[in-house]
Amino acid sequence: MDNVSQQAKESFNFCTRLTMSELLGVKARTLGELVSNIKKVPGSCIYHHTHRFLQQHQHLSPEPPNDFAYWVVTALVEKELGERLASIDTIEFGTIRSLREKIVAVIEGYLSENPAAKDKKARQEEAFHFVKSISFVFPTQYIVSDLSGFAEALKKVTVDSLYYHIFESRLRLEKGTNDFSNWIKNSIGDEKLSKEIEKLDPYTYTLEELREQLIKLTEKRVRR
Repeated sequence: MDNVSQQAKESFNFCTRLTMSELLGVKARTLGELVSNIKKVPGSCIYHHTHRFLQQHQHLSPEPPNDFAYWVVTALVEKELGERLASIDTIEFGTIRSLREKIVAVIEGYLSENPAAKDKKARQEEAFHFVKSISFVFPTQYIVSDLSGFAEALKKVTVDSLYYHIFESRLRLEKGTNDFSNWIKNSIGDEKLSKEIEKLDPYTYTLEELREQLIKLTEKRVRR
């Protein structure tokens, strides 16, 4: 298998997570208030509002827009800005900080072109309420030490486990890549498979579709 070790240097322990949402007591009714608060809220809040739909609507693809895009369209009727926010490609960002900066830049760019939109106010009952996600991570019973075991475990773990290792590890935990690619490269020594998994755009698949892609790529390498 291209000089790839059959046995991992370190086993991979699949984890899963539970999440809890917490209101921050911060809200916005105008774009000015929205962008000001986006700059100040914790990263876990930015993560929540850009990934909530992925977690709650696991079978939809493509995923619905992020919360910011949805709110500016429905509450402020700023369709053009909503489209700009919805078009932000989250996969391009390796940290919450860089994603936050992009969201701020998009809103401020729009406001510089449309200054009157800054103070346009949503109704009280349609105010944007900032929420943060709190994750609790637990190890599962699935511990693997080779690619064959990895492929079999992928068939059994929950979508919450897939979500944690693909999305949270790369962006929220700022590991630079997903846990699977990292383990396959550094413990198995299979850079080819590692890169193939890393090239997958997880935002364009449902979690079950993503599972299928991961299994397909891994089993293909095992057969070789």
